[in-house]
Amino acid sequence: MDSTIITGNWKGHLGMGLATRELQCVLSTAQGMTAKEIAKLLGIAPGTVVKRLSNAMYKLGVHRQTALVSEAIKRRIISPMCIVLAALIAIHSAIDDQSIRRDRRAPERRTAELRISRRVEGYAYAI
Repeated sequence: MDSTIITGNWKGHLGMGLATRELQCVLSTAQGMTAKEIAKLLGIAPGTVVKRLSNAMYKLGVHRQTALVSEAIKRRIISPMCIVLAALIAIHSAIDDQSIRRDRRAPERRTAELRISRRVEGYAYAI
């Protein structure tokens, strides 16, 4: 049984060591949500979220939530959905499509203000 759970911009795979609720809590933690926010989203108590995250940390052998997310990514239990966007960008750069590239320059006014401020600082030290 290898099914997928998608929460926000993250995708999680069941059958890789974590229970369904544990995986949902890890995915929500990866999005930067607090225990109270996850509890409200899943319709459970905040203490239950803390317990599920604690169980997931024990199963993956880590002691902090940031390490939990990192280890889950490393073991490919969860993955960000932005990988598809990164692949699309890589394909465009491989094609070398010049129409999507733009040159960005600083506005002339900003450059002039920077030069004036440097001159003023230079005179202040000379006096």
